Amino acid sequence: MSEPLPPGSESGEDALAPTLLYQDDWLVAVNKPSGLLVHRSWLDKGETRFAMQMTRDLIGGRHVYPVHRLDRPTSGVLLFALSPEVARSLTEAFAGRRVHKEYLALVRGWAPARGLIDYPLKEQLDKIADAFADPDKPAQEAVTSFSRLHQVELPHAVSKKHATSRYSLVRLAPHTGRKHQLRRHLDHLFHPIVGDTTHGDGRHNRFFREHFDCQRLLLVARTLSFEHPVLKVPMRIQAPLGAELLSLFARLGWPASESDY
Repeated sequence: MSEPLPPGSESGEDALAPTLLYQDDWLVAVNKPSGLLVHRSWLDKGETRFAMQMTRDLIGGRHVYPVHRLDRPTSGVLLFALSPEVARSLTEAFAGRRVHKEYLALVRGWAPARGLIDYPLKEQLDKIADAFADPDKPAQEAVTSFSRLHQVELPHAVSKKHATSRYSLVRLAPHTGRKHQLRRHLDHLFHPIVGDTTHGDGRHNRFFREHFDCQRLLLVARTLSFEHPVLKVPMRIQAPLGAELLSLFARLGWPASESDY
């Protein structure tokens, strides 16, 4: 079996270009940048660039089939199948919770050392895309486990209530796949993800933009682990954090090497 390809270097010429992480005869995985849509959406009619199309171009024009999703502002491992049959198998693996997902998130406050968030979520409906969906559908099971990797206290009074500001880096493992699950669960825990303009804290988002020139959601889909649908061997695909995030971590006093995470 071929080894995963080394992560592509980040290009200053095209910040939205995905880079190849892994490819064989049945699968392809890319590192999706923050800000890139996975596929065409009614919600962003003016957008012309999508991870599906760009991945297809990256591998010579072969059609790719999506098997899971990442929010537009989330970066990290995005997996595609190269045939409908493999897509069906992988989609069933995701639905059957046979794919282990790990994320890294930088959040407001000092998060607990570890924990389990078991908090059902109401489906978030869009006025256009979900016009015919049932608005009274009961909340769905949503479970996320987490552990804290690092924490820091900065001498900046972002909130009027505190003379300093605290942040944590957490590793997240969602056991279910609800829309915006990690962002909503961390908000529920009172540790919203920095850069989240929907479920986050605007004061801390603004502080990171102005003080660290950080313009993105600080959420990364770090790894996917699963059984290869054809070869039946264990797979673990990891996305690099990249120079921008590692530089930010270093400024916060955290390790600044990919191998530390």
